[in-house]
Amino acid sequence: MDSQATDHLIRVGTSQQLEEKGCIVVSGDDRPIAVFAHEGKVRAVDNRCPHMGFPLHKGTVQDGILTCHWHHARFDLTSGCTFDLFADDVPTYPVEIREGDVWVNPRSERADEAAHWRQRLEEGMAQNIPLIIAKGVIGLLKAGVDYEEILQSGVLFGCRYRDGWGVGLTILSAMANLVPSLPEEEQFLALYQGLRRTAADCVGQVPRRDRHALETDDLPLHTLKRWFRYWTLVRHRDGAERTLLTAIRGGASPAELADLLFTAATDRFYSNTGHVLDFINKALDSLDLIGWEHAEAVLPTVVGQLVAGRGGEEMNSWRHPIDLVPLVESASGSLERWMQEGQGNAWDDEAGLAARLLADDPEAIISAVGDAVRAGAQPTQLGKSVCYAAALRIARFGTANEFADWITALHTFTYCNAFHRGMKRVATLCSLTNPDLLRGVLHGAMSIYLDRFLNVPSAHLPGERLPVDAEPAEAAALCEELLDTLDSQHRVEEGAKIVAAYLSQNHPLDLLTGALARGVLREDADFHTFQMLEASLRQYEEWGNSPEGRNILIALTRYIAAHSPTERAQLQTAQIALRLHRGEALYVEE
Repeated sequence: MDSQATDHLIRVGTSQQLEEKGCIVVSGDDRPIAVFAHEGKVRAVDNRCPHMGFPLHKGTVQDGILTCHWHHARFDLTSGCTFDLFADDVPTYPVEIREGDVWVNPRSERADEAAHWRQRLEEGMAQNIPLIIAKGVIGLLKAGVDYEEILQSGVLFGCRYRDGWGVGLTILSAMANLVPSLPEEEQFLALYQGLRRTAADCVGQVPRRDRHALETDDLPLHTLKRWFRYWTLVRHRDGAERTLLTAIRGGASPAELADLLFTAATDRFYSNTGHVLDFINKALDSLDLIGWEHAEAVLPTVVGQLVAGRGGEEMNSWRHPIDLVPLVESASGSLERWMQEGQGNAWDDEAGLAARLLADDPEAIISAVGDAVRAGAQPTQLGKSVCYAAALRIARFGTANEFADWITALHTFTYCNAFHRGMKRVATLCSLTNPDLLRGVLHGAMSIYLDRFLNVPSAHLPGERLPVDAEPAEAAALCEELLDTLDSQHRVEEGAKIVAAYLSQNHPLDLLTGALARGVLREDADFHTFQMLEASLRQYEEWGNSPEGRNILIALTRYIAAHSPTERAQLQTAQIALRLHRGEALYVEE
């Protein structure tokens, strides 16, 4: 032991005292350390069981194995490594005997904390153990690892150990998008929820089988795009993946790759109730955060669902009693002409278009889109309009509907959000020579039309029947009241009124978004609720504290309230990990 280390030694007692007692507990820098005498050797470990903090000096040592009596986790006393992976390894500490006295160095023998927790996160995901995942996230954040690096580990794990992009990766990407704007504890919860769902998605799944790019660099991107669309339509996954990989290997830009994927996705109407487009959007979002050098590992994972997806043209609701397919196909054929007429025109009426999209006549809705394009509406503006119209379907969702109908309205909103995000990515490529990208606005508009009966009867927005509560209240108090309201089931209108009151008093937005995020992150929320949170906050950024922006947050609040509370088992796991990190004793009476 070097001289620097000896400056930090803690005296345990004499060797004889330790032999007689078997174990002595001393106070380390920030944790108790249990020093054991066993089989003629002295070993020191963190006295807190890494599983749930039970004092290990109350455990049993036999044949070199330390057993915790709380959940029967067993550890190699020498290395601290666990035989029961749910428990995590226990830190060990160097010991030294000098002139009959036992000394312990309270500094763990781990040379690289970040590397240790990176490995524990990987193992936690591989074994699908939420507590280990939570502890891995906390350890990495404490070690100063950026959230993007943690995200990278999760995304690449999910892409490698599951044959296709799934709901877990979508949640992970969506929550990572929110991390920079969240309070510290919610940042941890956002990453934890995404990572543990990604791990659960991989359980029992077949790992991904890699395909390879075509062995040529002599294919122009427009040819690859044509081939990719063809392979998608004939449902030939291998051909589509190899073509996509060739485009990536050939140096296609992020915007060009987004164009290739979004165009193929909109060759089918509202494919897989919008999930195909949303999954593509989240895969692209993840690459923005972890780096586009991982495109070959990430983007092919969306192809399986892309080629297998069923479009609206195959669904009865799109064909009867009104056949929407020929209406949309005719309008799609007019897009180039409409765009040509709109060249050079200035248009700024997103809210007005959204109102027209809520009509109960599909031909009138298509006419509204055509009027806007001819007037100069840009792709991103059209995306913003369909998003707001879809959000209003949720804001006015009648609670007399079946509970599952919330998800029907949610699907349309998240599809429109994905379309809008896509248009922001490829705005420079959506031109007279490439009008197909705009078909998504027609598909989204028709889905909004099909959702019209979810607003019969239509719920009233706060302030429409009775004035919004104007009684001044502190921002923190309103946020706490909102979270308390979400502790009871189906308090949809009450939650909306609280948020409306908060917004009417011009309180700081970050406190409210933090409360709304916590309202989701503390729950055992389903996939759709995470989607709703991220898409709503994204769209609020587009509108700001305007009437439209406020209505989007009302829609979010109503959706969260309808789906709260749950058992919150995952919050309990996360809190156990946090309490262990803080050194709290979970086993003592509260």
